[in-house]
Formats: sequence, C-alpha cells, structure tokens
Amino acid sequence: MAEEKKIGEVIHYFPKVSAAVVKFESSAKLGDRIKIKGNRGESHEEFDLVQEISSLQKDLNSVDSASAGDELGMKVEKEVREGDEVFSA
Repeated sequence: MAEEKKIGEVIHYFPKVSAAVVKFESSAKLGDRIKIKGNRGESHEEFDLVQEISSLQKDLNSVDSASAGDELGMKVEKEVREGDEVFSA
C-alpha cells in the first residue's frame, strides 16, 4: 500500500449538512479517495473514515478541485472534528 500523504486538515464541521471545511495543503480533486483520521476523547480511540471526494464547494459554488491553501467545503459520510487530518488514500 502506498504511503499516506497528508493533504489537509478539518477546520470546521457542519452537522446538519454532513459537511466539513478542509484547509488543503496540497491538491485534490473530485473522485479522489481520501482518509480522514483523528483521535476521539480521553480513550484516544483512533477514528478513520475512508471515502471518495464527491463534492467540493467554495463560497457555496461547486468546484472540481482544491489547491494548496484552499479552504473548501466537502461532504463527509461520518461526523468529523476540527483538527482531524486528511490524507490521500
């Protein structure tokens, strides 16, 4: 399996629409597979979510890709938290 490369970090989560705002450190595009990882509370339980990027939005407009420095909204399949790290999968 290829080494995971960190591509961003969750900076906000919107539970009503299951969307996260990700600050990207490198490029990503629709259809890419990603893994979101983080720790959960005092139990230090590892959280892993693997999914495909199915939507990206900037200022409520759909976009096809992200570049380093972009802060984009992205649909997520599970609840994530601020500080969770995003990797290419």
